[in-house]
Amino acid sequence: MLELAAELLDRARRRVPFVTATVTHVDGSAPRQPGSSLVVDAEGAVLGNVSGGCVDAAVHEACHEMLAGDHRPQVLRFGYTDADAIGVGLTCGGTIELLLRHHDPAAEPWLEQALADAVAGRPAAVATVVRGPDTHLGAAVVVRPGGPVTGSLGDGPLEQVAATHAAELLHAGRTGTVEIGVADSYCREPMTLLVESSAPAPRMLVFGAIDHAAALARLGVFLGYRVTVCDARATFATAERFPDAEVVVEWPHRYLGSQAEAGLLDRRTVVCVLTHDPKFDLPLLTTALRLPVAYVGAMGSRRTHEERLARLREAGLSDHELDRLHSPIGLDLGARTPQETALSITAEIVANRHGGSGVPLSTGVPIHRGVVQHDVIDSSVLSPRPLTHSS
Repeated sequence: MLELAAELLDRARRRVPFVTATVTHVDGSAPRQPGSSLVVDAEGAVLGNVSGGCVDAAVHEACHEMLAGDHRPQVLRFGYTDADAIGVGLTCGGTIELLLRHHDPAAEPWLEQALADAVAGRPAAVATVVRGPDTHLGAAVVVRPGGPVTGSLGDGPLEQVAATHAAELLHAGRTGTVEIGVADSYCREPMTLLVESSAPAPRMLVFGAIDHAAALARLGVFLGYRVTVCDARATFATAERFPDAEVVVEWPHRYLGSQAEAGLLDRRTVVCVLTHDPKFDLPLLTTALRLPVAYVGAMGSRRTHEERLARLREAGLSDHELDRLHSPIGLDLGARTPQETALSITAEIVANRHGGSGVPLSTGVPIHRGVVQHDVIDSSVLSPRPLTHSS
């Protein structure tokens, strides 16, 4: 739902009811991942999709039926040889599960603010019960860093557990599912929560004000990153040369350290070191490889890479820390130009993010790779934190 926040916020403000069909579970090859939604509103408009086309028409019909009739949440399943639900299946061979939920903005005071947060880029997560007893199916709470929990799951301890795990996924900028068991009386039946996270854009930090950095900044913005180009040389680090990025004139390792100390980096952050100059590279990589960021890559030849590794070991980095370094940076695309090199780098970043192999799809690797969907909760080790709640 949050992926369509801009369009849905208008409906919420005008108090237009709508039905969301949201992907909650995927097995095998499927075109859309958990959190993807198709929406039909009371005015007949259709937004988004859940399958790229193959089951969208059937889902659209089901949403219309819910708008006109029974508003209780329901679960739909589609597979390659689907014989139940609406009798159509996915052509890609996988299976998907969806939750259909009727939303009345006038009766859900939490909804408009959650959508407004997502549109404004403020961090927020919506945790919805997508599997479990009928009495809880479709119930939702909204979690914000340091703020009150809104909405309701109808049970205080359950809301505390949901809020704790929604906050964890929000911090990581992830959308996924959480399994809650029956231990310690958090719930009488097992439940699955879908946590949809809306977080500020992930950061791409590019060090080295060279032509390759300009091309990389452009592609980084296209992929949804907030891009910063940093270089200690003011002559090269100018806004005119890098119109797609924030430009910072500072020693790279000092800037990276300051951003880490200020809490402005997270597990989605990518660091691209294009300076290939030891006086910049070594202190920068020493800092970067010790931070919990998603990706650290460095430009240079294989000989440069081996020399760099030796110096980093001398600086005290462990083999485990050095194993995190992607160097020489990028995938083997035969790149020659700065633009092609930027494509090579971003391809490696995407593969690293989603566990891709980087080999041609024609070799038989899965097209729609599975995602980590379930964080199994061991309730015996949970100690719910105090919860501030407002409806």
